Amino acid sequence: MGKYFGTDGFRGEANVDLNVMHAYKVGRFLGHYFGKDHKAKIVIGKDTRRSSYMFEYSLVAGLTASGADAYLLHVTTTPSVSYVVRTEGFDCGIMISASHNPFYDNGIKIINGSGYKMEASIEEMIEEYIDSPEDNLPFATRENIGKTVDYSMGRNRYIGYLISLATRSFENIRVGLDLANGSATTVAKGVFDALGAKTYVINNEPDGTNINRNCGSTHIEQLQKFVVDNGLDIGFAYDGDADRCFAVDEMGNIVDGDKILYICGVYLKQNNELVNNTVVTTVMSNLGLYKALEKKGIKYEKTAVGDKYVFENMMANGHVLGGEQSGHIIFRKNAVTGDGILTSLKVMEVMLESKTTLSQLHKEVVSYPQLLVNVRVRD
Repeated sequence: MGKYFGTDGFRGEANVDLNVMHAYKVGRFLGHYFGKDHKAKIVIGKDTRRSSYMFEYSLVAGLTASGADAYLLHVTTTPSVSYVVRTEGFDCGIMISASHNPFYDNGIKIINGSGYKMEASIEEMIEEYIDSPEDNLPFATRENIGKTVDYSMGRNRYIGYLISLATRSFENIRVGLDLANGSATTVAKGVFDALGAKTYVINNEPDGTNINRNCGSTHIEQLQKFVVDNGLDIGFAYDGDADRCFAVDEMGNIVDGDKILYICGVYLKQNNELVNNTVVTTVMSNLGLYKALEKKGIKYEKTAVGDKYVFENMMANGHVLGGEQSGHIIFRKNAVTGDGILTSLKVMEVMLESKTTLSQLHKEVVSYPQLLVNVRVRD
């Protein structure tokens, strides 16, 4: 990890650890770097935090000052930015979000032209430029100054893509969605409604300060109660930028990332689609997942914590399913990053194709006691 960029971008408290000048310089560098031999096109998405607008405008100022054109998806999900970048010929993408963190934090995630997280070598150059006492990058002038383009159509194309992946109608299925007052508010309900579900939504009124507040995948208890109280068939909860998903079965039980990996891994194996008969996990996955996979004759590999490392393993070895206990699940046939809404569609597919309940699908996974301890160190 670098000075500013970690495994999931440049993150910190808005205007404390991450300020508008940082964002401006990120934009300045990216506009210059990708615009050396052509007019750079860079697409930007953001979540619902109050500071996301501030960082959006700062990034746009930096990009256009360096001569790049900035295309704005507005409030959207991180995986939608990845999808738009890799399918519509952008040089790179930027997502403004601190994921599951509280509203006063924010972050800048940079996505390369293939839809993956940006290479560390480029992040290192950005850090050097941020810390440089002099701004030695040229400014664009006259007709070379960049422009800003409203690109909400890109988000709409992503929504259409998600709808196209469903194998069956969701008609008469009662689905609860906890949108965490975040990015999923512009995407998720529309997808489920279009597929015919009876959609019941909570935490769908972002105000700039309530993203992730006692809701979403990090506070799943609210959705558990909502599913049981309303007699729903299934529920899904996302985090602030909707790249994570937790599910809740019809009895109110939590179905975390490990159990989703099991459900989808078994389904893919049954349909001869689990390439290499292997699921990629991280060292944080529960022992119960491994024992359940072994009973089904499915192999697994472990990586360091972070969906970045999961995806690197999948790419290097040709695996098609991987993820984290936290709900980052990657279906490599359909996406190159964790996608919470895509994950919920895949879980729906398994439930509908197998004609059974979600509680039956994960009953073989018995989670073992697991404790996460933070250790404070001096350096």
